[in-house]
Amino acid sequence: MPRNFLPVSIVAIVAAFAVPGHGLAQGAAATNVAGTYRCQPEPDKCQSQTYSLSQTGTNLEIKGTDGNTIAAAKLTSNITISAGPTWNSLGRIMPDRSIEWTNGTKWVKQ
Repeated sequence: MPRNFLPVSIVAIVAAFAVPGHGLAQGAAATNVAGTYRCQPEPDKCQSQTYSLSQTGTNLEIKGTDGNTIAAAKLTSNITISAGPTWNSLGRIMPDRSIEWTNGTKWVKQ
């Protein structure tokens, strides 16, 4: 094995793990999803007619029409959201600023 093989391999491995995490945080932090959304059933029913998202960095709080917190969520990239219990769903932020959820609903920003 050549003398320089091990150090070059270590640098390549460290770089492969370091770069994606840094880029993800920057993209997610730059995305602003705070606001009020109207829910459209596609195809599942909506639990609430409207939802509000409040945002601090990449942390989100989802509230229903009644103002009660439904779930905490996190921006996982500039186009994805991961919502925890009780929502337990993944969201994809669309170019028109709507959010399509894996639970079968779509939220349109007001």
